[in-house]
Amino acid sequence: MLKIAFIGGGNMATALIGGLAGTLTDGANIHVVDLNTQALEKLQQQFSVSIATEIDAALAACDVIVLAVKPQQMKEVATRLQPYVKAQLIVSVAAGIRMADLSRWLHGHQEIVRVMPNTPALIGKGIAGLVANAGVTQAQRDVADAILRAVGATVWLTDESQIDPVTAVSGSGPAYVFYFIEAMQQAAVELGLSAEQGIALAKATFEGAAELAKRSDEPVSVLRERVTSKGGTTYAALVSMEQSGVKDAIIKAVKAASARGKELGEEFGKD
Repeated sequence: MLKIAFIGGGNMATALIGGLAGTLTDGANIHVVDLNTQALEKLQQQFSVSIATEIDAALAACDVIVLAVKPQQMKEVATRLQPYVKAQLIVSVAAGIRMADLSRWLHGHQEIVRVMPNTPALIGKGIAGLVANAGVTQAQRDVADAILRAVGATVWLTDESQIDPVTAVSGSGPAYVFYFIEAMQQAAVELGLSAEQGIALAKATFEGAAELAKRSDEPVSVLRERVTSKGGTTYAALVSMEQSGVKDAIIKAVKAASARGKELGEEFGKD
């Protein structure tokens, strides 16, 4: 069976391991490296993975190495990893780290797939954008796809530059949703409902509307129009949002996130 190593045992790695163990491979075929011994022991107890606190020769026997460390740590991790990298598929889930820089740190290794997942992967509801380096085979693309599909949906990109928009829309996107839910809860309280009532109403509304949009073949604009009677309550709310420039503000915010993603790539890629 497939042998997979994870460098980093944080939330995203835990989500991926939880989706993979017992499905794409057995827990015994998953190796996790992290400095946090408490996190490692928890993963070992949950999924029967092998664990280590240092990058070592055990990684040479793996088919796939998933890099799930913070972007600031990636250069050092890649440098330590390089002696054990031969033909393995490298899957990077670190924001802002470009494949060319990662390849350079790995002494020219080309079998790299860059991934931008999001936090709903923790409950198997994530979505990830993926882009493959030219040196990645179709079989390796299929493996990368299967790893991310273990915790949600996947969208393959044709160019690495598209990763920044994906980061802005879906990678950072859950925070936008939580921000909107917070605002709805606050409005509910200011209108006389309790905080508990407000959060229950807001969460259920987002969950239901998102599921309705997912199941419907119609554009979301049509779904919006169906609950917007001219002169009614929804109409009043949407007119207020338009007057306040809410849509333009959201578009501007997403573009800002994308631009920051590009900047981070340039910053982290500097030697």
